[in-house]
Amino acid sequence: MNEPAPGTIVLGPNQYGKAECRLVRLTRGTPEHPDRHLVEDLTVTSQLRGDFEACHTEGDNSRVVATDTQKNTVHAFAREHGVHSPERFLLRLADHFVGEFDWVSGGRWYAEQHAWERIGTDHGPHDHAFVRSGAGTRTALVHRDGEQTHVLSGIRDCTVLKSTGSEFSGFPRDRYTTLTETDDRVLATSITAWWRCTGDLATTAGEHDRRWDEVRDVLLATFADLHSLALQQSIFAMGRAVLERFDDIAEIRLSCPNKHHFVVDLAPFGLDNPGEVFHAADRPYGLIEAAVQRHGAPQAPDVWAGVAGFC
Repeated sequence: MNEPAPGTIVLGPNQYGKAECRLVRLTRGTPEHPDRHLVEDLTVTSQLRGDFEACHTEGDNSRVVATDTQKNTVHAFAREHGVHSPERFLLRLADHFVGEFDWVSGGRWYAEQHAWERIGTDHGPHDHAFVRSGAGTRTALVHRDGEQTHVLSGIRDCTVLKSTGSEFSGFPRDRYTTLTETDDRVLATSITAWWRCTGDLATTAGEHDRRWDEVRDVLLATFADLHSLALQQSIFAMGRAVLERFDDIAEIRLSCPNKHHFVVDLAPFGLDNPGEVFHAADRPYGLIEAAVQRHGAPQAPDVWAGVAGFC
């Protein structure tokens, strides 16, 4: 095929699919617990990449796997194969679309898992009554490009707070600086993190549920235990702790808004305020982001290009 002349308008990278397919999968008992139900609640996005040029340039739909077909596949696979973990479910979707359609070379499959906990009763956790859990949303992303598959696991909206054990001082000052230094402040943020899996976790079902719980616990424990001199220091410490603990995680990227808590001046009312009453400001806010990586390890820039808002 002849190369287009310089300046010719051509189709660039493209993808398409069905976004935010809501899926609730109920497992109505097991042989060990026939009356105990399990709720798996996901929002799934499927996007395909491949030879779709004729559709864009000529309106030829002969290779367009309809977005409705992708939605139906999500629901059918939940029935036929179960969910088990967001990563496992997305890997199965990737295998299907790339294997079923010769012109589909890859894609991007993303899921958010909405957690439910069993409601406690006088007789213990209820078998089929649940309450939505609020300790952060689990996320997963599978990126397939030809023979290469990358798996990201993550968490978002995980809001944490330290009422002490944090300070911020020593920063440069100029004529626009009004922030006072402090050796004791409230540190609060909402953790968004993605970690890139390698080995079995990147290519097979793996033990993603257990690993996700373990990574979250490491992130939270590190945030809690570190005496923080800056949110940047906390982010790096959390990422380093994850990589030191798990050899099959290649890198982790974190995005953390600084949820500012300002001491309220109560002097006009004849009251002191020894760090007890705060105004929680939602904006503007500091936004701190960083990637923590293993030096010299293979990188995967393409997978991160599909994750908005990260460095």
